[in-house]
Amino acid sequence: MHTTTLHKELESLRPALLRFALLQLRDSTLADDVVQEALIAVLEKPDRFAGQSSLRTYVTGIMKFKIIDTLRAAGRTRQFLVADDQSEDDVIDALFAANGHTIDKPHPWGNPDAALEQKDFFRVMEICLEKLPSNTARIFLMREWLELETDEICQELAISTSNAWVMLYRARVRLRACLELNWFGNLPASQAR
Repeated sequence: MHTTTLHKELESLRPALLRFALLQLRDSTLADDVVQEALIAVLEKPDRFAGQSSLRTYVTGIMKFKIIDTLRAAGRTRQFLVADDQSEDDVIDALFAANGHTIDKPHPWGNPDAALEQKDFFRVMEICLEKLPSNTARIFLMREWLELETDEICQELAISTSNAWVMLYRARVRLRACLELNWFGNLPASQAR
């Protein structure tokens, strides 16, 4: 299918897909996100649509998995009501007590050495990194995988040291939450201890 034709057909399907997602999720923002992710998945790999079903059936099938993932994640995450005047920092601060300790203790991650040996862990880690804002993911990879010093990172990205540490902190918090939901939360109880 030609790219322009595909774009037009997907755009015409969008309202119906949005209604379907909204029925399932009952949250317009989440529904819009799920529809966007499904449409992007089709646009990124258009040759995967073999034409064995209608385009609507194909996209709905992709979207169903995204809805399931969203529902599972919503069941495991603590919802925060964010007011218009609240910043991301305020939301992150809500996770910690006055003494700096986390309010909710992290779930046991099992044996980290064994988890690192599993190839699926790296697949999930990569997905979690992709969900980070690009600059946040970049600074995390520079620090943790490339093992660059903070000064080198700051010079490369033209940012201050305090900005670098804030970005690294946010990356770690988000990666931890993502891995707990998508990796460590899915381990059998015998492995999670």
